[in-house]
Amino acid sequence: MGENQYKYKLLALDMDGTLLNDNHEITLDTMNWINKAIQEGIHICLSTGRAAMHALPYGQQLGLDTPMVTVNGGEVWKSPHELWRRYLLDRELVRKMHQIAVDTDSWFWAYTTEELYNRDRWPDTLDTQEWLKFGYNTENDEIRQQILLKLQDLGGLEISNSSLTNLEINPAGISKASGIAEVCGLLGITMEQVVAVGDSLNDLAVIQAAGLGVAMGNAQDIVKKAADLVVASNNDDGIAEVIRDYILV
Repeated sequence: MGENQYKYKLLALDMDGTLLNDNHEITLDTMNWINKAIQEGIHICLSTGRAAMHALPYGQQLGLDTPMVTVNGGEVWKSPHELWRRYLLDRELVRKMHQIAVDTDSWFWAYTTEELYNRDRWPDTLDTQEWLKFGYNTENDEIRQQILLKLQDLGGLEISNSSLTNLEINPAGISKASGIAEVCGLLGITMEQVVAVGDSLNDLAVIQAAGLGVAMGNAQDIVKKAADLVVASNNDDGIAEVIRDYILV
């Protein structure tokens, strides 16, 4: 693929609340603009808190054969089925995070390299799995704050969220920003040439690090404040707006 003539070379897309509308679909308008961008030589990179297995169907729907960042940077994929790097959580920290969930009676889940576990289904031993990400979900602000403080005390963790009621945890220093930086290395471009779009705290670092950081209209306030611009919501084709008005110009 020849070098495109546009200022920005890569579009890093969060999925839930960004690329996908609230029905977890990519709308026709957004799909059309993504296809236009691909035809113009723009790299499209899914950058998600989801595991690869939950991101791949959307990548296939878009016809992407490009790098992907999954589980908030815990995995970087050179192409949809070719793993480049993986960053695992310390098992001892997973054990402690699980204990915090039990102590606070909170809903929790965790991704290993193979599958998704949660409160209803937890393995007898943590030692045979490779852990990528741990998460909590609670509507109770006070309990969520307690969990956050306990996690901060543990140290060695990167703490973010993908909604106002959850917490998502990766190894310290691992985020969508670190993942997209690796993708830039693979593609021979710089972070200045990246447009990053998202709606939650797990998008904050990459929105701040990218050449153009974009918050969706439905984004959390802290993300909107950090972004260079705010576009329409995920239900109103904000991604189409980004491509049309800021990339293919």
